[in-house]
Amino acid sequence: MVLADLGADVIKVERTGAGDDSRTWIPPTAGSESLYFLAVNRNKKSIAVDFSKKEGAELVRQLAKQSDVLIENFLPGKLRKFNLDYESLKAINNELIYCSITGYGQTGPYKDRGGYDVIAAAVGGLLSITGQPEGEPCKVGVPLTDIATGLFAHGAIISALLERKESGRGRQIDCSLLSVQVACLIHIAANYLNNSLMGKRYGTAHPSIVPYQAFQTKDGHFVMGGGNNKSFKEICQRLRLDYLSDDDRFVTNEKRVANREELVKIITDRFHFYFKISLL
Repeated sequence: MVLADLGADVIKVERTGAGDDSRTWIPPTAGSESLYFLAVNRNKKSIAVDFSKKEGAELVRQLAKQSDVLIENFLPGKLRKFNLDYESLKAINNELIYCSITGYGQTGPYKDRGGYDVIAAAVGGLLSITGQPEGEPCKVGVPLTDIATGLFAHGAIISALLERKESGRGRQIDCSLLSVQVACLIHIAANYLNNSLMGKRYGTAHPSIVPYQAFQTKDGHFVMGGGNNKSFKEICQRLRLDYLSDDDRFVTNEKRVANREELVKIITDRFHFYFKISLL
């Protein structure tokens, strides 16, 4: 999608008959078309091919022969029986960059499982740290794991294209939903590996910065973040709580985190007197 946005000529190969699964993800629609499908397939051309048939597989091979990049998201090894795996296509196009996107990688006990965003987010730990502190694990409002995996793949493909300018050779890229999801939890991993701290849910709040969350006003929620002492002082001035910036309990971010409950209660109570527009 991003490659197409940047000007790449993208041909999406769909199965004959029904086409891509996301064509059926409705509502909403634009006419008879799934808006989900249209959103993630913008700027792409599309063809329907049955490559289980000899002529279909040959058509894909001819496309790969003259292409810079091939991206596929089949279960590991499935394309080998059609001679559409990396080694088979490398033999006819040594400069081909072949990117495989899977749920759980090319090896391991989960390799033959299908990949869905919410499942990878659960297995990878994102759901366990998303939601209200006393609530249930919560799915992010967009398919964040899918999107992040696409962006990781995009970066890897661009890097491979740059490398090819020097080496003259293509490259195989393996990008899985689970590996990307785990990579996105860099701060959670650092806390655990260095201090044995388990990640937990904070709602809209931040584990290491206070205040940094949504607060209820007279007419809705207002989100603010104070990542340093200067920002915190400005927040105190805006809320007419100037004394807080000099209160020894809150003079540094470390102290504000340690005294989170007290500070958040003071700010929460103050927000009840304001309309959102008055704070902008």
